[in-house]
Amino acid sequence: MPDKTALVLGGGGARAAYQVGVLKAIVQFYPRNHGIPFKIICGTSAGAINGTSIATHASCFHLGVRKLEWVWRNFHTSKIYSSSAGGILTHLSKMLLMSIQEDRVNTGPGSLFNSSPLRDLLNQLINFVRIDRNIASGALNALSIDTSCYNTSRSVTFFQASRDIKEWHRDRRRGERTQLNTEHLLASSAIPLIFPSIKLNQGYYGDGSVHQLAPLSSPIHLGAKKIMVINLESPHKQLPQELEHHPKTATITGHLLDTIFSDTLNSDLERLERINNTLSLIPKEDCKKLPLTHIETLVIKPSEDLSQLASHYYQEMPFAVKSMLRPLGIKQQTDSSIVSYLLFERAYCSALIDLGYQDAMCQIDEIRDFFEIEK
Repeated sequence: MPDKTALVLGGGGARAAYQVGVLKAIVQFYPRNHGIPFKIICGTSAGAINGTSIATHASCFHLGVRKLEWVWRNFHTSKIYSSSAGGILTHLSKMLLMSIQEDRVNTGPGSLFNSSPLRDLLNQLINFVRIDRNIASGALNALSIDTSCYNTSRSVTFFQASRDIKEWHRDRRRGERTQLNTEHLLASSAIPLIFPSIKLNQGYYGDGSVHQLAPLSSPIHLGAKKIMVINLESPHKQLPQELEHHPKTATITGHLLDTIFSDTLNSDLERLERINNTLSLIPKEDCKKLPLTHIETLVIKPSEDLSQLASHYYQEMPFAVKSMLRPLGIKQQTDSSIVSYLLFERAYCSALIDLGYQDAMCQIDEIRDFFEIEK
């Protein structure tokens, strides 16, 4: 049921390069002119950017993955946020000036970094006109981008889809049909405090992971019966139960980012599995009377500690960024995942792509069964 299969791409900053490696492993089982094997794509934060890029090439899976891989393998931090000494000092000076202004004058968004380069990159690389074309041709059913609304403290999913898909309203979350553009992607990937919030219509929006209580809600509302999730949570060494000192600021910040990007997704997957198990115990005749349905899932996530992997490429990070993070206690061997989210450099991103490819190949039989690929 390709029309009912969804791809869910979680957030995680630079970690999202891992998703490209997984897609690279899957695409090799399809002919070069084949469309994407999932007609519903749902993305959050950096995953929303990857998902939108694939959606614009829905009619040719190979081309979409190849272009996405080329971008990630040639990344520099300067393409995502201002990372030169002059650029950082100028931005921080602007933030300092804003902090001493009165509220009625201070109308700009505050952030640690200036993400203007990302806006330029997205405008250059993504042709949003293709989304409507692909939906009209049947190559794509729906594309959604999850955001967090600071006005209402609600999760808002902006989507483009075929006409039969309706908007939805649930407790603390809703789905809104719209014409997607660069601003939606910037909003979804605006990590709190690190990147500036984005104004959409009359609301202010930030990273979609912040208020995301049910990450699997979007694909289900969009019609999915099968969901493939590329989760960016990685195994991380546990701190000793009895700490000799208070955890450092860098460690705490890393925990917060891990929580924002992974915890709700893992909880939702656990809830979905519990519902599936419950439905399996109920006679089929009775199941039809319930407002619940069995959803098949496939989850792929890193087999290695991405924080540890990032530490090997720490020296690739621009000097000005390292100097800026040092007061927070962030160094090469710091026990914090922050670097793994902010290190948009080609060597690290390439290592993530290779890891994603290897991990997907280790689950190749499960992938074949999920997508019903003949052996």
